[in-house]
Amino acid sequence: MTDRSEGLRVADVMSRDVEFIDALASAQDAAVLMGEIEVGALPVGTPERLEGVVTDRDLLYRVVARGRDPGAVRVQEVASRPVLTCRPEDSLRAAMDTMAGNYVRRLAVLGADGRVAGWLTLADVARHILVEDDAVQTTLKSLTEGPDPAP
Repeated sequence: MTDRSEGLRVADVMSRDVEFIDALASAQDAAVLMGEIEVGALPVGTPERLEGVVTDRDLLYRVVARGRDPGAVRVQEVASRPVLTCRPEDSLRAAMDTMAGNYVRRLAVLGADGRVAGWLTLADVARHILVEDDAVQTTLKSLTEGPDPAP
C-alpha cells in the first residue's frame, strides 16, 4: 500500500451491513444464504453474541467432502472458531497483518461495546485499494488504454 493509505483505519474500509446466520440453521441454509448475498462466509450468532464463522470452505470440507447431509448438519457443528477480530480504530495495516498471520480472509470488527460493528474482508481491502490508490489507478489506466498509437 502507498504512503497515502498508511493512515487508513479499519472503519474506513469495513462493511457495516453484516448478515448473520443462526447457529442452529442447517449447513444447507448457510449455503443458500451465501449464494443469495454473494459472500464466502457468514458470522454465526448475533451482533451481541458472535459464536463462530461459517465459510464456504467449512461447508465444502466438513459437509460435502464427508458426504454429510447438508440439511441435517447444523452450522454450529462446522463453523470455524475462534473468531479473529479487530476494532474500527485499528490500522488497516494491523488488521491485514492479523489476516496474513492467521491465514484468514476476514475479520469481525467489534465496537467498544463488544458488539459486531462490521466485517473486514480481503475483498473490501482490494476494492478500496483499486478505487482509492492513485498509483494503482494509473497502472490500470495504462494497461487498459494500451500504448499510444504511432503518429
